[in-house]
Amino acid sequence: MSAPIAIIGTGIAGLSAAQTLHAAGQHVELFDKSRGSGGRMSSKRSDAGSLDLGAQYFTARDRRFAEMVKQWRDRGWVAEWSPSLYNFAAGQLLPSPDEQIRWVGSPRMSAITRAMLGALPVNFACRITEVFHGERHWGLQDAEGLSHGPFSHVIVATPAPQATALLAAAPKLAGAAASVAMEPVWAVALGFDTPLDTRVEGCFVQDNPLDWVARNRSKPGREAGLDTWVLHASNAWSKQHLDLPKEVVIEHLHGAFAEMIGCAVPAPSFSLAHRWLYARPSQAHQWGALADADLGLYACGDWCLSGRVEGAWLSGQEAARRLLEHL
Repeated sequence: MSAPIAIIGTGIAGLSAAQTLHAAGQHVELFDKSRGSGGRMSSKRSDAGSLDLGAQYFTARDRRFAEMVKQWRDRGWVAEWSPSLYNFAAGQLLPSPDEQIRWVGSPRMSAITRAMLGALPVNFACRITEVFHGERHWGLQDAEGLSHGPFSHVIVATPAPQATALLAAAPKLAGAAASVAMEPVWAVALGFDTPLDTRVEGCFVQDNPLDWVARNRSKPGREAGLDTWVLHASNAWSKQHLDLPKEVVIEHLHGAFAEMIGCAVPAPSFSLAHRWLYARPSQAHQWGALADADLGLYACGDWCLSGRVEGAWLSGQEAARRLLEHL
């Protein structure tokens, strides 16, 4: 039996590749530095229930991805979300004419990656720091100094800045990953005992510390205890205030939210902040995936394409396709 294929990262890209390889009869073993799957598609469990702090929803424009989303819907992993959507610009809160179909994981965003992972072998809370090539096989070293392997191939499915170091054995791939700038985002969740008196369920915000706000209970399958809201700061504001203490970030964004939402906003009974250092690539690329097929080293992620959930899934498909082609 040949050595398994290692996949580092269990976000949408890594799991997309893993599923395709597994379906083709290949053995895979997954690694993730977090305690659960999902990457930016993960949901945070909190005193106010489960909160989607990363990806808020996704769209399906590519035919292949749209087909996959239909399957997910039929299995109950995703549902359509049709929020009462607004735009806030130049101090005005106006209904949005946008009719894009939006999807969310059900009953939380992480339901998708948890279902995709299924029973595949995975090592959680295991941060891989080095990918090295032995005489015939690949090995991985983790932050505790432990080695894993042997592996026949390695797919790196992490944000570009983290991928750069892991791709050192293929300088060309490492150089491509190093050229990708990723933007940070501060995310804040606020919970209110009494529901806010507003029709807004989702809002795109311009020229403001905020970029986006969403009412959690408007998403299908969510618990409706507290009236919880997720606020995303703009990339520019997040970059400027990268190292602010969390309580100061909460205070700033709570203030910006109260100003834009157009109704009374009391002090929240619940709040938390989370900093996504690598929330999204600053521009789209057309690589699909990165590959050094002779070495057996690959990389995929939303940063190889559009920066969207769809881009991450397509990139994982492409990495798996190139790997299988070369077996």
